[in-house]
Amino acid sequence: MVDSQRSELLEIYRLHAELADRVSQRREGANRLYVSLLMTLVLFLAALLRFTPGSVPGTAVVIFACVTGAALSASWWLVIRSYCQLSTGKFRALHELEGHLAYAFYIREWELLGKGKDSARYWRLTKAETVLPWTFFLVFCGVVVAVLCLNGAG
Repeated sequence: MVDSQRSELLEIYRLHAELADRVSQRREGANRLYVSLLMTLVLFLAALLRFTPGSVPGTAVVIFACVTGAALSASWWLVIRSYCQLSTGKFRALHELEGHLAYAFYIREWELLGKGKDSARYWRLTKAETVLPWTFFLVFCGVVVAVLCLNGAG
């Protein structure tokens, strides 16, 4: 490979690695947004239950808030999944570029994570990241079921 081609390839690789990092930053920002929205909704429900004088607030309000929370949780999970797919595509392209470079950094990183004594401890970020949306989703659904059961029993 000619030096000018190698230099161009290296520049393309650097740019693509930068773009992959930006996707990760946007993903982190999206996660912060969803956590903020869902925590605001939880605080709203807690305040509603705490400061409603004398009785439990209207069933419709609680159910509406919980359905909204469950929908936000499902949306968050879909966003995480979409970012994961985008990152996968970007890293596949980086791996192709690395086939033409002297050292395949990202390919080697995955090899090291996938083999040896430390591999049992590595849990893909996307899998860990999806625990929180599912937790919120299940909590909101549980509250809806509890409210409906309490109203049916009373």
